[in-house]
Amino acid sequence: MRWRIIRRSARAVVTVCAVAAVLGVAGCQPFGGRSPGHPSVTASRTGSTAGGTLTALALGPVATWDPQRIGSRADMAFATRTFVRTLTAYQPSSNVADQSAVVGDLATDAGHASADLKRWSFTLREGISWQDGTPVTCADVKYGVSRTFATKQITGGPAYALVMLDIPKAPDGTSTYAGPYATGDTSRAGAASYDKAVTCKGRTITFALAAPQPDFGEVLTLPAFAPYPKDRDKGKDSTYAVWSTGPYELKQAWQPSSGASFVRNPSWSRASDPIRKAYPDAITYQEGVETQSVIQRVMADGSEGRTAVSLESAPPAMQQQIEASANLRGRSVNPGTGLVDFLVPNLKSATMAKADVRKALALATNRDAYVTALGGATAALPTFSVIPSGLTAHRDSDPVGGGAAGDPAQAAAVLTRAGATLPVPVTVAYRSTETSDKAMAALVAGWTKAGFAPTLKPVQDDYFTKAADPDFAKGIDVFWDNWAPEWASASTVLPPLFDSRLNLTAVGTGRDYGSVSDAAVNAQITRLATVADRATREAGWADLDRTLVEQGDYIALAQRKAMYLAGSGVLNFAADEAVGGYVELAGIAVR
Repeated sequence: MRWRIIRRSARAVVTVCAVAAVLGVAGCQPFGGRSPGHPSVTASRTGSTAGGTLTALALGPVATWDPQRIGSRADMAFATRTFVRTLTAYQPSSNVADQSAVVGDLATDAGHASADLKRWSFTLREGISWQDGTPVTCADVKYGVSRTFATKQITGGPAYALVMLDIPKAPDGTSTYAGPYATGDTSRAGAASYDKAVTCKGRTITFALAAPQPDFGEVLTLPAFAPYPKDRDKGKDSTYAVWSTGPYELKQAWQPSSGASFVRNPSWSRASDPIRKAYPDAITYQEGVETQSVIQRVMADGSEGRTAVSLESAPPAMQQQIEASANLRGRSVNPGTGLVDFLVPNLKSATMAKADVRKALALATNRDAYVTALGGATAALPTFSVIPSGLTAHRDSDPVGGGAAGDPAQAAAVLTRAGATLPVPVTVAYRSTETSDKAMAALVAGWTKAGFAPTLKPVQDDYFTKAADPDFAKGIDVFWDNWAPEWASASTVLPPLFDSRLNLTAVGTGRDYGSVSDAAVNAQITRLATVADRATREAGWADLDRTLVEQGDYIALAQRKAMYLAGSGVLNFAADEAVGGYVELAGIAVR
């Protein structure tokens, strides 16, 4: 699964700048749960055996290993545990609740913020080197971040530096700083602004932000904020260049469609790295292997699969095969991905403008049937929140009361008390795929029993664009949607979906397909953007989420899950739900 990343297009920068201008929080788009008896994030075989070669099997393709250009969360998960180190990181843990804890990686700790949350400082650890033994410096970090601004050469990765740093914007919303490759008088002025926004003093780097950002320490877990040595920069030609600060370096040039081997970086210091155990001597990354072949090879557990791991999730049919075998279950993990499916009532619809009708629809929604159609408990789990369960702000309770199976009788009673004329017609738009067609059809029976007359409207092409079109929305009562956090905070879930100031314009609804325009919701979002304490802030997001559910602003359906498999010679096989449920390589070993 891939996360939706804020890209470096002019439109994206303008949109994200609007986010920052309002509250300093920006986020876009796989976290918890398990099927009965199945390991969620940690398989059974453990040990601290050093040496050997781990094989990582994937379909790919890897678009780039340039840290400032990596946009795939799967590729981020691999890179940041092997050869890219960032100022901060999410700590590896076998406990899902602890995986979202932010700790220092290149930095000595998770950072220090000013009282107004607009200045953040980080001090580099001693003893950290590039693969040639050259020390990693504050200037290297500053230069790496600067590359993000070169939007013509360094494309494809997250654009949060452009949004968050205190650098003036041009009238069209783009940054006045054009990155380290720009020349001329205008570029010098932009560079001066960048030098004020990112400063070095010895081993301490300080970032000046345009608006309060309580999550900035978590933003820095992204490889876009990793260091880069200026003297090795090839600009747009750096697609697969790897210059390591982690425990592994590239043995030979990366081969698109086949991969390469990562071997021990002799300049890496275990004492300076609190994150990575780096037990194997080498990791061979093979891409271009079809997903079914990946799983079959690891299932077979022969010479090509015994010390291999799948970086691709097993298809639903093969998940059932894994579930049926105690041996395969014992060497698989079934993490949540953070991606949540949900429904959004269109508040501009005369039908859905009525709170009782929205409540009745929620009561009649059979999440169990939806999950079964997706592939069962290994593919997804019912949920009552758009905030995935790997986040601190997630709550398991159902504030409406229908339960996972729905309660059509109670829903019908609500409609009757509200004086609705039955059946109540509702048109539901969704993105059509073979699986989603079945999943949405599974909801129809419960809605019909409750007194609704549902019409499903499948959209095969450009669903998300069409859903935001006001003309298209005129005939829609309910939209299907999905979302996952950018980092492990609800700040990257609720504001992008429900802050009308960020989404609603004369030309469209952004991702606020239901046209939620609630001054109290917006005010709470603004307030939470200034709360420094993480626990307090996430509790506030949880409260706001419950408000949105109780008001019928959305109806959560299911959290998607993945299933990864390892050979019998792999130890400490685990998944990290804080980074999308991908395979956790920090402590993996082979024997």
